[in-house]
Amino acid sequence: MTKYDKFKNTLEKRFAELEHQKQNEAEFETTELSNYDNHPADNATDLTDKHTRLALNRHFDEEMEDIEKALAAIEDGTYGKCTECGKEIPLARLEAVPTALTCVEHAHQEVNEEIRPVEESLLNSTTDQPVEDEDDRLRDYSNSFEILEEVGSSDTPQDKQ
Repeated sequence: MTKYDKFKNTLEKRFAELEHQKQNEAEFETTELSNYDNHPADNATDLTDKHTRLALNRHFDEEMEDIEKALAAIEDGTYGKCTECGKEIPLARLEAVPTALTCVEHAHQEVNEEIRPVEESLLNSTTDQPVEDEDDRLRDYSNSFEILEEVGSSDTPQDKQ
């Protein structure tokens, strides 16, 4: 019995759970027989449910693939060693993430930009095109009263009445 048998059992159990979940998932069914005379919110609910199931299935497939890789590493004796540097992966990391094949330093935390929502690019700041100052003197606020004297009041003709 090796020190990784506990992880092997955990991985095999989780893999079986995922397989069972995928096999027993009911086919997507709408709540209505026809879209005619159906409230748009009902259609939206059905569509949301379908998208949720598809996303979960994709996540399950990725998790099953990671489990298969970890089980293969256990079989060939490389489990518990970082695939990048060869150092021992701490047991605490393996307990937290049994599918881990790298140490924390070599874990890739890249964001897949292809699966991110389009709206996210609009919500991020646009530092690649900074706004130009109209007046360079405004960068230094220490002389703001002098600038105000030169420019005059901010009152508009309507304010003076």
